[in-house]
Amino acid sequence: MIILYLHGFRSSPQSFKARLIAERLQALGRSADYICPQLPVSPYEAVTLASQLAGRFSPNDVTLIGSSLGGYYATWLAEQSGCRAALLNPAVKPPRDLEKYVGVTTSYHSDQPFEFKQEYIDELRAFAVNRITRPDRYFLIAATGDEVLDWHEMVAHYPGARQRVLDGSDHGLSDFSDHVDEVLSFCGVAARDPD
Repeated sequence: MIILYLHGFRSSPQSFKARLIAERLQALGRSADYICPQLPVSPYEAVTLASQLAGRFSPNDVTLIGSSLGGYYATWLAEQSGCRAALLNPAVKPPRDLEKYVGVTTSYHSDQPFEFKQEYIDELRAFAVNRITRPDRYFLIAATGDEVLDWHEMVAHYPGARQRVLDGSDHGLSDFSDHVDEVLSFCGVAARDPD
C-alpha cells in the first residue's frame, strides 16, 4: 500500500499537510509507504513524474493525495490508472485560475524564483477531467473558507464521491490535523495510536 502526495502550485514536500501526513505515518510505523516528491513546475513533467512513481505499484495499492493543483493532477491520474484519490481543496479549473501567475514567481517554502510559462496553461488543459468515473474512488475535502478556490466548484466536480465539506477553514486547511486520520483511513491506513 502506497500513498503518493501531490502538492499544490508554488508548494513543496515541506507544506504543512505533507509534513503532517509524513509525521502521522512515521508514528504508525508506515514511513516506507509514503512518497512525496517535489513536483516540476511544468504540468506535463509533474504528471509524468507522478505517473512513473505510481506506475511502480498496482493501482489497487496506490492512493493519491492531491492538494490544490495536486488534486487536479491526482484526478487525471486516478482516471487513467484506476487508483484512489483523496482531494484536499482541489483545483478544478487551473488553466483559468493560474493564467494570472504566468511569469516569474517564488515558492512558498523558499525564496527560489521560478518561471511559470504560458505554455504550461496548454499543458494543464491536456489533463482536464470533465466528469469523473467510479466516484467511489474519490474522497473530497473542501473548505467553505477557501480564499483561493471556490468550494462549490469542487463539490460539483465530484458528484457521488465521498465528500467532507468543512465549514470555514481555509485553502491550506490549517485545521488538517483534525482530518488527517480520516484521509489516512480512506488510504487504507488504520490510524491507531502507536503502542
